[in-house]
Order: sequence, then C-alpha cells, then structure tokens
Amino acid sequence: MTAIQNLFLLCLLSLSVGCHVQPQQQASTKPSSEFEPVRLSATQVVPLPSVKTGRKYDLWVAYPAGYDPKKKYPVVFVLDAGYAFPLVRSIRNLLGQQGRNIEDFILVGLPPETGLSSKDSRSRDYTFSDPLLNPNNDPSDYSAPKYGEAELFREYLETQVLPYALKELNADPQKLVFVGHSYGGLFGAYVLLTKPQLFNAYILGSPSLWFNKHDILRYEKSYAQSNSDLPARVIMYAGEFETYGATPRHFKTTDLVGSMKSFEAQLKRRKYPGLEIRSEVLAGEDHLTIFPTLISRGLLWALPGFGPYVSG
Repeated sequence: MTAIQNLFLLCLLSLSVGCHVQPQQQASTKPSSEFEPVRLSATQVVPLPSVKTGRKYDLWVAYPAGYDPKKKYPVVFVLDAGYAFPLVRSIRNLLGQQGRNIEDFILVGLPPETGLSSKDSRSRDYTFSDPLLNPNNDPSDYSAPKYGEAELFREYLETQVLPYALKELNADPQKLVFVGHSYGGLFGAYVLLTKPQLFNAYILGSPSLWFNKHDILRYEKSYAQSNSDLPARVIMYAGEFETYGATPRHFKTTDLVGSMKSFEAQLKRRKYPGLEIRSEVLAGEDHLTIFPTLISRGLLWALPGFGPYVSG
C-alpha cells in the first residue's frame, strides 16, 4: 500500500473527528529583527580613553593560536580597525601558518573615537594640519569638520597605547609594526618624521602624501635639518590606478603614485645610514582594492616566519 493510500485510509477512519493534514514545517529564511553579533575568537576589547583629551578610544586585541602570556610577541598596530582588524586577523591566521610564513603576532586595532564617525575621527586624528585654513585649497575637497590633531593622537599612542602593549601584552619592543592606509598611511609618515623610534617597521599603504599641498614635506625638511639618521624600516605601496588616467578606476585629480615615489626619493637622498625604505606599485589595484594585497606582502616583509614558506 502506498503512502497516499495509507493517508486516504486514515482520513476515512477519522471522518467522525475530521482529517487535518499538516504541511511540512520549513525553517524561516528571513533574518531576525534582532541580530546576534558574530564573535571573533581569541579577541577582546580594551577601553583605553585618552587621559589628555578625555576622548573615548578602545583597543581591539587579537591573540594568535596557542597564545602564551609568558612569551614576548611582535605586535602589529593597525589604524581604521573597523575594516582592517578582522581582515588582518584572518590573513595572519591563514597566510601566517602559525608562524611558518609570518611570525605569530598580537594584533592591536585602533578604531575611531567612540561616538564619532570614522570619517570625522580619522580626518581629525590622522592629519597634522588644517587644509580649511589654507586659502589656496578648494574647501569642497575636504568634507570633515575638523583636521590637524595628529600630534594629540601620536601622543596618545606614545604615552598610553604602546606602554599598555609593552606591559599588559608583553610585546617585544624590537618588533612593533605600524600599519596605515590612505590617511592612515599619511599619519604613519608623520610619525616616522617626528617620532620614528615609536615603531620598528612601517607599512604605509596608499599614503595620502598629497594632503594639504604636500604639507608632509615640511616635516621631512624639519627632520633632516635636525637629525643625521632615521632609524626605521619602511615599505610603501600604491596601486597602479592611484594616479591620473582615463579609466573609472584611475584618480582624476591626484597622483598618489608620483607623490609616494617622490617621497621615497627625497628620503633616500638624505642618505640616512639607519633607514631602510622602498616602495612598490601593485598591478591591478586601485585605492579601494589594494589593502588585502599590500597587508599580505607587508607582513611577509616585516615579520618573516621561521620557514620554509608553504602555500597551502
């Protein structure tokens, strides 16, 4: 007897009470109106407000697999943590191969000030002068309300973030790596030319060296006048489309590639004995696509693993 015949027989036997065939229940495919957040393992949020300004900052910390609190680890500090932190964490975990390709490191992400948009926070904290005060600038090129407080943010890193990492995270003081992209790369160049000893290696992606009529050159000149050496390792990356061109991926008003190459050449002309600097233009990349590629290459350069390299 078939399943349909069995069902028909059951209906006949139950006429006195009625026959109700319930449809198969299917799981709802609609998302809940209350979302459960995705949690990243081996991570924590550390509130660390600025003592000087009272601004509410957090540190996002990601530990490597097999983390040993008694061991000293390299620490990678990455700006624009909302985007960069989960990406760099994943690249460390996959590409790093538990220290074989990239040395195991603790990742510290620096998100925007709590309650402030990413655009407003980074425009204020990552820039060192105010383009809105320069009558030669087009105000429409600058859309944030405040600029030029990089000195305060650098001081926050120097007096609070780095001491926290050295004491609480047991950071290796000889392996502190800075990562910044766009305005973050500009801020990295500013730190390099004002307090280069804060970090041992600088990975500067698509640095906005054009900012405020290339005002970074003022800091470069000032540093050169007062110092005979610049002890730092620096690598810079830009995408091939981050210059003038006719395609939709090209810049129309900014030659970021040219600015980067000129900045590199200027520093090399100083002949600083302790400076290691180079740059690369990455094929097929624009300002929005370049970061995953540059951070993979940059970490392989800054923190090579124990090897030999494995690719899968």
